[in-house]
Amino acid sequence: MFLPDVENTSQTSPYAEGVRALQASGSEYPKIWHLLAHPPQAAEHLAAFKQEIMRGECPLSPGIRELIAAFTSVANHCPLSEIPRRS
Repeated sequence: MFLPDVENTSQTSPYAEGVRALQASGSEYPKIWHLLAHPPQAAEHLAAFKQEIMRGECPLSPGIRELIAAFTSVANHCPLSEIPRRS
């Protein structure tokens, strides 16, 4: 990702704090977290969309959907990291 204004946001959000913590430790993290952190009020819609896709009514249980997402991430060689949680 090369969006300096997004990547260097000084706004406060669980995602922004997670990005800063992982950057400080030298760990990799999903670059979409920058979008979820800038601006935080816009990210609420993306986060709600993800929650509906992963937790909404569906013939597949949320656990199976999480397993599919995890399998896909491993197959795509995505780095493993902790997802920031809302407080």
